[in-house]
Amino acid sequence: MSAKHPVIAVTGSSGAGTTTVKNAFEHIFRRENINPLVIEGDSYHRYDRAAMKKAIEEFAKEGKQLSHFGPESNYFDLIADTFKSYGETGKCRRRYYLHSEEEAAEHNARLGTNLKPGEFTPWEEIEEETDVLFYEGLHGGVVDGDVDVSKYVDLLVGVVPIVNLEWIQKIHRDNAQRGYSAEAIVDTILRRMDDYVHYITPQFSRTDINFQRVPTVDTSNPFIARDIPTPDESFIVIRFRDYDGADFPYLLSMIDGSFMSRPNTIVVPGGKMGFAMELILAPRIHQLIEAKKKA
Repeated sequence: MSAKHPVIAVTGSSGAGTTTVKNAFEHIFRRENINPLVIEGDSYHRYDRAAMKKAIEEFAKEGKQLSHFGPESNYFDLIADTFKSYGETGKCRRRYYLHSEEEAAEHNARLGTNLKPGEFTPWEEIEEETDVLFYEGLHGGVVDGDVDVSKYVDLLVGVVPIVNLEWIQKIHRDNAQRGYSAEAIVDTILRRMDDYVHYITPQFSRTDINFQRVPTVDTSNPFIARDIPTPDESFIVIRFRDYDGADFPYLLSMIDGSFMSRPNTIVVPGGKMGFAMELILAPRIHQLIEAKKKA
């Protein structure tokens, strides 16, 4: 951990909704005039899109499963090195995974390259002065053997809907945006389950704050769900690791319809998720910046 160069990480599995938290952080950064260095978790995958497909086939021939959740397809050590380097010096390396034609065009114009969607940009040394490192991805708090990413994070936030809702969101996203068949999506869910259990879920016992979305409609069979439950059909269960980590009376007074379910847990209506995040996260970030100034 570092007072002078703080590291903030948002961690959650694919389709979990980490983008919502990222938007909340962006609002806070803009409002507080904070300049973040943004790191994308996908940039630490070991394989590009074509190589990953081939590697999955090779692993399958040996009776093994390969997924984006596990250590065989990610550089956990490089995530830890990036966080450690930034915490010590305020500098690190960064690259991008190109998800779309738009992203490829943007970075090709910047770098003078001819990269395609599904490929990585080259690693670049980041020398610019920034206030915090902000990571959003799958493994912001992962631990694997001697590699412990979480110990270099000053504020670790988890985003974790109940698993049936997570599957519904993934099924709908992969079908609508990527054109995958229902069968292919289910195969992916099954293939990555072992890594999910061993490398994704343990992170949420290390987070400072968890945001868990719980639907109030029937999601008992996610594979036949016709639509994703709306925010108004959900509650957000927010758990704090430290009892002193939040001003609960203030939050209850500010968020209509909220209530305490445990001494360290507040529940808010799903439609208030973004508002609740900003109320909760802004003071934490302010504390990090004040400590940075003193350091």
